[in-house]
Amino acid sequence: MKKVFIRGNRGDFPNYEAALAACGVEAVLSMCLADAESCDGLLVPGGADVNPVLYGQENTASRGIDDDRDRDEIALIRRFFELYNPVLGICRGHQVINVAFGGDLIQDVAEPDHHNALGSAGDNIHTVRATHPFMRELYGDVFPVNSAHHQAAGRLGEGLLSTCVSDDGVNEGFIHENGRVIGVQFHPERIGFQHRRPDAVNGEKLFAAFLRLL
Repeated sequence: MKKVFIRGNRGDFPNYEAALAACGVEAVLSMCLADAESCDGLLVPGGADVNPVLYGQENTASRGIDDDRDRDEIALIRRFFELYNPVLGICRGHQVINVAFGGDLIQDVAEPDHHNALGSAGDNIHTVRATHPFMRELYGDVFPVNSAHHQAAGRLGEGLLSTCVSDDGVNEGFIHENGRVIGVQFHPERIGFQHRRPDAVNGEKLFAAFLRLL
């Protein structure tokens, strides 16, 4: 069975674990980075904000910073990239990948009500436009995704190519030019599998595309 590493403790990221299990892949959760060496791929999950010092900005809107997590996930991304092993970043994970490749972040998107979660109502929904064949082949030219974030990728890091952009111009996805590092701002694990919903695309397709790289 193929294995995908997530930095964290068992039970920290149940939706991601469930999505991988549904695809027949073992999620390996550990705080010991050495455990990643036996894994076939890396998943960098959602969470709080990246420390702006890592992309050369003062803190104007970032919160929930965890410097240990930032350090570990950036090291993991660079290690898996060096080994030519696939990486998938989701929401915060998408942002961490961008920082790891030398890009920066928008600390507060211009239209937060369009991207923030809706409180007890759950994720927001908005449309995005595909800007790369990778995303177009999965979901078409324009498609609806879920949204629960206040930050976003700004200048893309070295080798990262935009795959989709929101209807108000925010980057919602990229792929590295080597085809083996994928980031999305939306949450495919919350619009697929047991969380499938009729007003958004099927997140299982994105997981399947990533897992084909293992």
